[in-house]
Amino acid sequence: MGKISIPDSILNKPGKLTEEEFQIMKSHSERGYEILKEISIAPQLALGAGFHHERLDGRGYPRGITGDQIPEIAQIIAVADTFDAMYSTRPYRKRLPLDYAASEIQKAAGTQLNPKVVEAFMELVREGAFDDV
Repeated sequence: MGKISIPDSILNKPGKLTEEEFQIMKSHSERGYEILKEISIAPQLALGAGFHHERLDGRGYPRGITGDQIPEIAQIIAVADTFDAMYSTRPYRKRLPLDYAASEIQKAAGTQLNPKVVEAFMELVREGAFDDV
């Protein structure tokens, strides 16, 4: 959601972002939280948007929180967002193969991503949920 506030020149840049551009891009999670926080019917949406780039090991952003400090909805969205980042065509590269994306997600279990959420994702992969996507 917060990416609607990021300039198209950064979102659609075909090459590597500068440090300044990367800092602007990273602001999308906090901006998403600000956009969604007043939606009282689904308060978890704001938490998901605001914290989905946090990592279990504390090396994420925007706050560098760890483990159970990260809202569960954000941990779920983190896996989905990681998958989407790899399994979608981007201005700087084509979509990556499903087996590669799934393997990278498995590698991130326990450091970046919640292992239980990763296992639920892998079950969907094994069931063929993404075969014709």
